[in-house]
Amino acid sequence: MLNRDDLKGLKLSNPMHLAAVGFGSGLAPKAPGTFGTLAAVPLFYLLAMLTIEWYVAVLVITSLLGFWFCHVTSEAMGVHDHKAIVWDEFVGYWISMLPILILYPDIQQGGPIPFIWVLVGFVLFRFFDVLKPYPISWLDKKVEGGFGIMIDDIVAGIFAAIGLFFIVKYWG
Repeated sequence: MLNRDDLKGLKLSNPMHLAAVGFGSGLAPKAPGTFGTLAAVPLFYLLAMLTIEWYVAVLVITSLLGFWFCHVTSEAMGVHDHKAIVWDEFVGYWISMLPILILYPDIQQGGPIPFIWVLVGFVLFRFFDVLKPYPISWLDKKVEGGFGIMIDDIVAGIFAAIGLFFIVKYWG
């Protein structure tokens, strides 16, 4: 359970802190990473309207910004990768969902996004993010700063994207 002492140094009036905690979703008392990923889902629906090129550009930009404001927020809180920091889950989930945009190109023209794939992408991302198979576990333990906060979730998103691609391609 998060209490006031757990959030020492966090200032929601600071836009970097607010983004780092997933606009408040990371403040959930239990499973903040799951709540952060859930908060990323509606934003995925908005991002899915972009072309693939713009979607990838947003992934790069949100990753680079995430390195910065996750670092700033963790420094302010005095804890590396505080559980309330969930911007990495946002970006990781969006990476997970890239195969859907590739395999369903009509989505960019306003076509429907099959909810089953939104759910499967969510489950796959959470699976890799929680279990942290190698090299995700190594990155999580060895890489510091904002880059360290983000990189394990980026790789978890890549693993989930590969899994989602094959599931949709061969069983969808």
